[in-house]
Amino acid sequence: MDAIDIVVAGTGFQAVRQHMAQALPEARLHMVKPETLRREGARGDVLIPAMARVDGDLMDRIQGLRLIQQWGAGLEGVDIPAASTRGIVVANVPSAESGNAESVAEWCIMAAIAVSRRLPVLLRGIRTGGSWGGPIGRALLGRTAAVIGLGGIGQALVRRLQPFGMRVLGIKRRRDAALARRLGLAWMGGQDDLHQALRDSDYVFLCLPLNEHTRGIIDEPALALMPAHACIINPGRGSLLSESALLAALEQNRLLGAGLDVFEREPLDPDSPLLDDDRVLATPHIAGVTDVSYRGIAAGVAENVRRALSGDTPRNCVNA
Repeated sequence: MDAIDIVVAGTGFQAVRQHMAQALPEARLHMVKPETLRREGARGDVLIPAMARVDGDLMDRIQGLRLIQQWGAGLEGVDIPAASTRGIVVANVPSAESGNAESVAEWCIMAAIAVSRRLPVLLRGIRTGGSWGGPIGRALLGRTAAVIGLGGIGQALVRRLQPFGMRVLGIKRRRDAALARRLGLAWMGGQDDLHQALRDSDYVFLCLPLNEHTRGIIDEPALALMPAHACIINPGRGSLLSESALLAALEQNRLLGAGLDVFEREPLDPDSPLLDDDRVLATPHIAGVTDVSYRGIAAGVAENVRRALSGDTPRNCVNA
């Protein structure tokens, strides 16, 4: 196969370059800011959207584009009908197939423990010579967790929460009794049962894709339903959770805290008030960024690039 030109719409996540060089050595990788692509265009057989919005206008700026292949699962930013109209194949690498789901689930556990044990306060205290033996932390043992969304990430998380002695509830768009039994859930509800799960849970994990049904699913009324000691963890997409509503709930001391890996606007403004609150653990969209997940995603991307450019249908193609 001749050299392959792959355009990545973004200059962050530099580890993508290293892993693609190993998985697809015949490829030339061009990491370009989305605004530069829109202004100057590019030549590429493949586009990796990363976190950029990919509409028809952007597609038209990439000469020779044949495949839009996401680095991971999320395709909510890609105009799939526009791609189909242009004869461009769109595919992804589902979380459950790459190790990404397991990596994100591990981050969720880390975030829940860090917020519960007040890690930001502890780190500041030991660095500034604060008193030893405090503040007291809270154990996960005996608490109730609600996993909102039971795809690959949600299922991987359920399996990791239970060994901590937690009672685990699940919300799935459509109830699935067989899945609930297989996962050992204490209770499963459908989309209409979200409010009940919020009322009953000490920890709420947002493991949902972003779409018209889930945008803003956790707003001020939803947060008001949660117990005063509750903690919300968001590894999914920033727009699932209203940041203004979260800040208001924290200001009113209605929540224990929050663990956030995603935000309404990324990168997050360094002056964001979220970063000034010791009850918030914030990380830069890295929940799925591990050695295991990147190897798995790179292998899936490389396979699909080779398949598409050889005339075969990529795996997990959404517009075949």
